[in-house]
Amino acid sequence: MPAVHTVLVVGSGLAGTATAIHLADHGLAVDLIEIKPDIAAIGSGITLQGNALRELRKLGVWAAVRAEGYCFDGLGLRAPDPGGTLLAEFPEVRTGGPDLPATLGMPRPALARILHERAGAAGVKVRFGLTVSALAQDESGVDVTFSDGSTGRYDLAVGADGIRSAVRRLLGIDPAIRPIGMGIWRAFGPRPASVTRTDLFYGGPSYIAGYCPTSEDTLYAYVVEDAQDRGGLPPAERLATMRALASAYHGPWDDVRATLTDASRISYTLFETHVLPAPWHRGRVVLIGDAAHSCPPTLAQGGAQALEDAAVLTELLLAADTLDDRLWAEFADRRCARAAAVVAASVQLGQWLLDREQGDVPGLIGRIAALVTQPA
Repeated sequence: MPAVHTVLVVGSGLAGTATAIHLADHGLAVDLIEIKPDIAAIGSGITLQGNALRELRKLGVWAAVRAEGYCFDGLGLRAPDPGGTLLAEFPEVRTGGPDLPATLGMPRPALARILHERAGAAGVKVRFGLTVSALAQDESGVDVTFSDGSTGRYDLAVGADGIRSAVRRLLGIDPAIRPIGMGIWRAFGPRPASVTRTDLFYGGPSYIAGYCPTSEDTLYAYVVEDAQDRGGLPPAERLATMRALASAYHGPWDDVRATLTDASRISYTLFETHVLPAPWHRGRVVLIGDAAHSCPPTLAQGGAQALEDAAVLTELLLAADTLDDRLWAEFADRRCARAAAVVAASVQLGQWLLDREQGDVPGLIGRIAALVTQPA
């Protein structure tokens, strides 16, 4: 018998929806709530590496993801010169195994839709525009008050509600989220024929300028700069600022920049990071995904680590008879150090850029690739 029978999952990003699917597939009663109004509000584009694709295959959505995303196996480095000179091409490690591509890009709303459809088919009850406002625990369950005033009781509550987690706040946990000193402009738009993989441009007026194809027809492009307060810029100025920063980069970037015309497709986010020390649970409430650990996107491992959290947590819940210290100790043993290593490596890559230091980037990337190639 599983350790729990009724579960509330707060947050319908990758960690939360994957958790809900795994549990519902085995007959558990799962409620999934999301504070956003609908799945269309969940981001622009995402880069998923092989270890993330391995988890999506376990969830039974790989065929749909592959059909709507864009697969590639290499990475290019280009110079910030007038020709966008290609300096090097690297084959990327297939961290999900030889039968999966190294990398896939896709629109975040498309991935969210695929996972939500899968969750619905598994029997998950999904509600949007809702979060938690109070939690009360005893030895046998968790009493939950929702933001609309309704209530429920569950054997387990899972906080997968992101870096500003309401569940974490209700547990009284302050993770001291810190900025690392960088901000990223992102644009979502049409894919020029010249963009068939991720190319990275280091140097110039920004730290990194890059792009990732997300389907046969779309991509997202990004420029990383020193962290600034960009929140007050009106849409037209956001578009003009990103176009100005991107004007230093050429080659395929010239084709990408020509497509940057829709101000509503431009966003700006500061790089932030935190890692909760073990344990990630308090009684019958557990934190996963960005609620437990968040990293800048320098290694493109945030989504993969969220999916791994979900896979390990649900494997243990389904195999155990009781929700006890032994289960939580194994969860911490399998997830905390691994996630912390990925976060630390992501932060280190950013710090080398901030310090303009020539760190051992290939060595660091290789070590993390070797780590995540092994299933969580």
